[in-house]
Amino acid sequence: MEKYLDLDRIAINVKAHRVLKQLLKENPVLEEIMRNARNETEALIGVKNWVTGILENRPDAYKFYRGEVNGREAFEKLDWKDYAAIRILDYIDHAGRSYEDLNLRGEKAISNPIKMIWMGVTYGTGGAKPAFFEDMLYLFRQLAGTYDCRLPDKKQIRSWMERFPSGLDPRIVKLREENRDRIIKIFIDKIDAGLINDRKYYFEEGLSREQKFLKMINWWKEPLFHLRFAVRSPDLLNEMLGNSLDPDTMKILKQAEAKGIPFFVNPYYLSLLHVRVPYFAIGADLAIRYYVLYSQQLVDEFGHIVAWEKEDLVEPGKPNAAGWILPTYHNVHRRYPEVAILIPDTMGRACGGLCSSCQRMYDFQRGNLNFNLDKLKPKKTWDEKLKDIMMYFEKDTQIRDILITGGDALMSSDRSLEKIFNEVYEMALRKKEANKNLKNGEKHAEIQRVRLGTRLPAYLPQRLNADLASVLREFKQKASEIGIKQFLIQTHFESPMEVTPEVRDGLKHLISAGWTVTNQLVFTTAASRRGHTSKLRKVLNDVGVLTYYTFTVKGYMENNFNFSPNARAVQEQIEEKTLGYIPEEYYDEIKEFPVEAENIQENINALREKANIPFLSTDRNVLNLPGVGKSLTYRVIGITRYGRRILEFDHDPNRLHSPIIQKMGKVIIIESKSISEYLNQLADLGENPGEYESIWGYSMGETEPRIPVYDYPEYEFEITGEMSNLEI
Repeated sequence: MEKYLDLDRIAINVKAHRVLKQLLKENPVLEEIMRNARNETEALIGVKNWVTGILENRPDAYKFYRGEVNGREAFEKLDWKDYAAIRILDYIDHAGRSYEDLNLRGEKAISNPIKMIWMGVTYGTGGAKPAFFEDMLYLFRQLAGTYDCRLPDKKQIRSWMERFPSGLDPRIVKLREENRDRIIKIFIDKIDAGLINDRKYYFEEGLSREQKFLKMINWWKEPLFHLRFAVRSPDLLNEMLGNSLDPDTMKILKQAEAKGIPFFVNPYYLSLLHVRVPYFAIGADLAIRYYVLYSQQLVDEFGHIVAWEKEDLVEPGKPNAAGWILPTYHNVHRRYPEVAILIPDTMGRACGGLCSSCQRMYDFQRGNLNFNLDKLKPKKTWDEKLKDIMMYFEKDTQIRDILITGGDALMSSDRSLEKIFNEVYEMALRKKEANKNLKNGEKHAEIQRVRLGTRLPAYLPQRLNADLASVLREFKQKASEIGIKQFLIQTHFESPMEVTPEVRDGLKHLISAGWTVTNQLVFTTAASRRGHTSKLRKVLNDVGVLTYYTFTVKGYMENNFNFSPNARAVQEQIEEKTLGYIPEEYYDEIKEFPVEAENIQENINALREKANIPFLSTDRNVLNLPGVGKSLTYRVIGITRYGRRILEFDHDPNRLHSPIIQKMGKVIIIESKSISEYLNQLADLGENPGEYESIWGYSMGETEPRIPVYDYPEYEFEITGEMSNLEI
């Protein structure tokens, strides 16, 4: 607390003074309150009385503020000025409260914005930064009605989309071929020099350079080649990129290497990054480039990263943060009653590359995850462990949905996948048979959905081949006969530039096997540029992929560089995603998409044409909250002196949760970046911050309802309400 009190004596800088002066000039009532207040309490009371008087004339908004009404319907009745009034009153209601700020390694953050304004006016102190006063300036403009939100029209959104080419653009395809050829020639030189020795990939004596090149072109089509030849060091990364990385970037990458942050970029994915930047695609590869290149913040925080997924910190025999008792230490993750995540002890514990904003960077930090692929082959104990896990699923009363992931589910071999599928099938069959002996209302949930979580469609599309399709098709055929109805592959495309001819061809194999492919996007700063996500949705629809979730970046300061504030997620949801809004009259039609997944491309195209929309915005913008799950139901209740907003999240009311949420209550998240910092970063990326100006006013959100295509099928019987494997 002493440290906070010291801020009262710290002078604000010249820029902060100027913004504060503008704030007072534009708001004479606020200035009068601040000048006449003899202390912070009088300042708080004065502002509260003023703003309450405004809000009381808006009954719906006043009830929302007081918590007397909530939900999507109530949220949509609020107007732009209501957002501001509610936020100011929330600031006052939470004034002086302290929060653990895990962005600053657990330092206390104390929010008292009205006091900081008063201190600045009265003494020129308070320690608030310019970013804080900028946020206040827009907040009171919003309250006064001088700062309005002008929603972009469809023409504007389409023009934003046109800024971003896809990886199917013939000009981009040609550039990627140049990149591939450059990388291949470097590998030929290294093999010839004896710097690379591989038992499978080598040149016979007497081959000409042209023959070696053609041989390597064929190797390029094999997934194993890309894993064996993955780049694992900054120097090799730079060499493969034509030594195009600037010295500052190389310095950061060298620091990352020294700290023990792994590098693993396969040649195919590396070929997607620009070396020769074309005039028509300047900055188009940034969303994927910043997945490969590490930030200074990540390097600085590595070693101090705190686990975001609290429910993943498990002690054997004890419940996780969501209250679930799990069968093994690290093979099953669980947050919701209906869903279990299975992480096999196979190559599936690894990935086809390391994403810089990986939600499991904490596990890389402590050595639980790595890229020692030779050591990840299944051990004898895995067979026994898998049977124990299946027994857990079989006896659980609520599990109906199994997500096989990792790592990456498709890093597992076809043989490993077949073994897992066979065990899932036998377990589901036993569960179904056991239900015959239970009364209606006492029956257990039967397995209805099986999912695979994978980024390989983007990272390594060569893995999506006919043999894999055969394994997927065979499992679906027999599993369908015992009542499993939904078969989904959840992938992760970050940019339309990742959708290449190889991706398009690989996805055809998955779709032909009858599996529905859905995408989860991480809303990084580069991915959050106006039109980028909309273009990605369209391009994915074009190749038969449905969009599933758009995630705000998880983690704390280690992900600061890639973090896009939640206000931007709400702005995108309200202002851009509307272009792909699906009228409710088509809900029954889209609900049937997974039933005939082999025809999903035709069905997507037909629905887009009937609804006259360029893409299907079936996804929901959310943040994955520790212990609580996915939600965008929040209010900004505080702000730090740095201008970083403090958000109070509630759980998603549209789905079933562990009863522990009644005990946990709401979740506080302090964002790692202010709106001002975010807009400055966008400017550095070549964006016009003026196009994002309405972002300042988005200070609350409400989780969107789920489109029926993602609903579970109805049971023909009533299941028990009892929850097993739960300890609150």
